[in-house]
Amino acid sequence: MTLREYAVKSWHRPSTRHRYLGAAAAAFGLVASLLTAGPAIASPDPGNGRESRPVTEAQKTEVQDAIDSGDIPGVDQVVHSDNVTHLANIPKQALKGTNSDLAFQGKYAFAGNYDGFVIFDVSDPKRPKTVSQVLCPGAQNDVAVSGDLLILSTDSSRSDNSCNSTTQPASEKSSWEGIKVFDISDKRNPRYVAAVETACGSHTHTLVPDRKDVYVYVSSYAPSAAFPDCQPPHDGISIVKVPRANPEKSAVLDFPVLFPDGGNPGDDSKPDMVPTTGCHDITAFPKLKLAAGACMGDGILLDIADPAAPKVIDRVEDLENFSFWHSATFNQRGDKVVFTDELGGGGAATCNAEVGPDRGADGIYDITGKGKHRKLVFRSYFKIPRHQADTENCVAHNGSLIPVKGRDIMVQAWYQGGVSIWDFTDSSRPKEIGYFERGPLSTDRLVGGGSWSAYYYNGHIYSNDMAKGFDVLKIDDRRTDGAERVRLRELNVQTQPDYR
Repeated sequence: MTLREYAVKSWHRPSTRHRYLGAAAAAFGLVASLLTAGPAIASPDPGNGRESRPVTEAQKTEVQDAIDSGDIPGVDQVVHSDNVTHLANIPKQALKGTNSDLAFQGKYAFAGNYDGFVIFDVSDPKRPKTVSQVLCPGAQNDVAVSGDLLILSTDSSRSDNSCNSTTQPASEKSSWEGIKVFDISDKRNPRYVAAVETACGSHTHTLVPDRKDVYVYVSSYAPSAAFPDCQPPHDGISIVKVPRANPEKSAVLDFPVLFPDGGNPGDDSKPDMVPTTGCHDITAFPKLKLAAGACMGDGILLDIADPAAPKVIDRVEDLENFSFWHSATFNQRGDKVVFTDELGGGGAATCNAEVGPDRGADGIYDITGKGKHRKLVFRSYFKIPRHQADTENCVAHNGSLIPVKGRDIMVQAWYQGGVSIWDFTDSSRPKEIGYFERGPLSTDRLVGGGSWSAYYYNGHIYSNDMAKGFDVLKIDDRRTDGAERVRLRELNVQTQPDYR
């Protein structure tokens, strides 16, 4: 089945599209000069993370035909549903690496980038302004904030823990990976105050804040006997304690083992299924003393009544359709979890006819039972109902709740599949209710790009596009309008607030 036939038959794209041309960054006022955190003793090598791979001549022709016939948007063309408006875009500025995760505090948005992080003033979402840009290479540079602290994840082997480090093989004992701590009391001049090395680095991290301390759950994976600081078995997470009053004393508190049996061993007959050698991402729900872990080959439910000693309550595997358990999101009541499957590692075209609707998708699980007897029960899959080209990396990625009373609605990034807004109030019948996306970056190569994270914060949707920069969206829909009354002082999506 061709792309055109599949798009028309299965994932019909509405014929009416709305084109929006984002204003240039200069229109948003101040663009702060690039900051370097520490003395310049070396020339940092910028990160990238975006891949480019050739496709067949037949695929090139198919993509161009689909664009010419209007079945998919043209290169870089912006399209969206009637209930979504594209308010603003700030292209990349000094930091040219891949954009990654987002966090929020007051009127500020904090955007990770493989080269460091950017702080935006979003007090006027139609005209966001760049406040500061911090050069500190170390993919992925996922970011989270708590009070005057900003935590940055480094999961690429570096020559040292400075912001002037260069790449260095993980096989060298002196190489460094872990978390970095910044003081952001002055948003125009963030100050690097501490670093903590963690086993296998820090791919992502999750904050469990306390009054005096911030507990940081560090997720990392892929150990090797050749890596001195990332030895197998790697069947748990690092817990770092960051004292608010003295973050310089941050240190690893423990490494709890979550998989005493080693976790999912994988299956040679299913090469897409990734065995468990750690966790990719954890979402904590401190109010309910729960956390959900997406751990490569396993999904887990954790009791975090004692944040320094999480305990596994339940564990599930999907041996049929899940490849890589990537992230997790609770609903508002904490009786459901949405797990994502990052089939292809975020660099493959999986939103197509060949892959289908159940792989590279979300898995919706109800939480049944009480206390230590709670169970994760699978209900259904959700995947965007819009077919993407074979030159577009597309798969389920980072998203957050839109806090509407009495409903379970989520906004989610799908790389070049764009931003999807979908309703899973009925766990067995999820449906998309809005979307935003750009056309492919290329018609003749698979080039990595698209929305890495798409989160709802205080009335607007913010998306960090790997290639195109920082986007601000607005949804106007009776099903989501009630969320505008919910106002937060801080949002780290992996530390789920009690919206109620």
